[in-house]
Amino acid sequence: MALRRVLALAAALGRRSCCSKPSLPPDFVEALRTVVGAPNVSTATAVREQHGHDESMHPCAPPDVVVWPQAVEQVQELAALCHRSRVPMVPFGTGTGLEGGVNAVQVWAVPAPLTPGALGAWPCPQPRVPLCQGGVCFDLSRMDAIAELSLEDFSVAVEPGVTHKALNKHLRGTGLWFPVDPGADASLCGMAATGASGTNAVRYGAMRPNVLNLRVVLPDGRLLHTAGPGRHPRKRAAGYDLTSLFVGSEGTLGFLTQATLRLHPLPEASAVTIASFPSVGAAVACTVQVLQAAVPVARIEFLDEVMADACSRFSEMGLPVAATLLLELHGSQRSLAEQQQQTEEIVHQNGGSSVAWAEGQEERERLWSMRHNAWYAALALRPGCQGYSTDVCVPISRLPDVVVETKQDLQASNITGPMVGHVGDGNFHCILVFNSQDPEEAQRIHAFTERLGRRALAAGGTCTGEHGVGLGKRTLLQEELGPEGLDTLRSIKAALDPHNLMNPGKVL
Repeated sequence: MALRRVLALAAALGRRSCCSKPSLPPDFVEALRTVVGAPNVSTATAVREQHGHDESMHPCAPPDVVVWPQAVEQVQELAALCHRSRVPMVPFGTGTGLEGGVNAVQVWAVPAPLTPGALGAWPCPQPRVPLCQGGVCFDLSRMDAIAELSLEDFSVAVEPGVTHKALNKHLRGTGLWFPVDPGADASLCGMAATGASGTNAVRYGAMRPNVLNLRVVLPDGRLLHTAGPGRHPRKRAAGYDLTSLFVGSEGTLGFLTQATLRLHPLPEASAVTIASFPSVGAAVACTVQVLQAAVPVARIEFLDEVMADACSRFSEMGLPVAATLLLELHGSQRSLAEQQQQTEEIVHQNGGSSVAWAEGQEERERLWSMRHNAWYAALALRPGCQGYSTDVCVPISRLPDVVVETKQDLQASNITGPMVGHVGDGNFHCILVFNSQDPEEAQRIHAFTERLGRRALAAGGTCTGEHGVGLGKRTLLQEELGPEGLDTLRSIKAALDPHNLMNPGKVL
């Protein structure tokens, strides 16, 4: 669905209830209850509506029924049942995505009623009958086991109900942590499904290099271990990289029911600073120079002057209204002092303010809490309006030009769009705050997002660095990959999900 259509639907729907009457035959719903038990199946309007949207501005599209499997065997049985009946399946973790990845948008054919006693042999009906919107939402949050923790191997296996905060709480006292932090307390399997990233990616990488193995239930109910059952080597060259294939697949190829993750040692010492700059260009140029100087920075986050002011007021921090960088360094006590000196010199060379370092945990957490609240700070600029976050990523060498051009575009378009980003790896966002009831403003938002996406592509970058494609970026994905790339993706999808049942309507 193009963003133009999404914005038009958002304007039409507003925030009213999104649910229509569920269309699945009662016998099919009863078959779902047979697998997971009646308390773990719901067709209630409020439950379906809750599972019909994420944190994005895409309009709610509810499933027909929500199920809560509690074991991988149940996921397999449910998937096999849906596959035989040609019923769409939508995975759901915590609902914190930003691209409409959990919306049940596909129109599909309703199967004939289930013949009593034929649970294991319900064929796809012929011919197909009236169309409806929905399918089965698999809420995987009740599968929350943390298993196979190996301190010596720096690895752990987690089920979809485990969030990154829950894992790090579980790891407390071990000397290890999982550093990929998208801001929201997202499901780790959901983070793998979207190829999530976060503030620590410049040093520790995004999800893809931190996933060692995945346990996947395929659309027909078969079970796949992408690196082989029970395996978690640090590297491998055995055949196609199936793990990387499923990381970023956005629920379109199968259910990620367990992820084996790479853990990292906690740094001996950490220090955070905030520096203000005379211009957006100076702040971004400083970022590039810090990286070129090989300062092993853990996080380097950018706020333009609009976002710095919004965050300062929202979190009561008293920051200058100026382009701002938040930098965090990790290392030993001895190495940290050298890194701090290098960083201060580069900041001053680019006209940055005097640097004061926060080394205490409470003060560091306060600074990063301000950054993680950027979304809410931006929305507070225009109460009652909606937000949409762009998500481009460009090569570091092109970052200063692209950020400055984007800033100029925002101003010329008269759009409220404070900028924030993980500029250490070339990824930045404009949080566009707009009135969805104003067609003219919605059109300006759409035109800006198209220009920004194509500006990133022209710079050798991507239309999405960490949020995924979902509903709104399918046209840009086609431009990014070209016809051969898109055809290859479609071939993979057709091989694993020939009936297009897994999260249909997303990505492709």
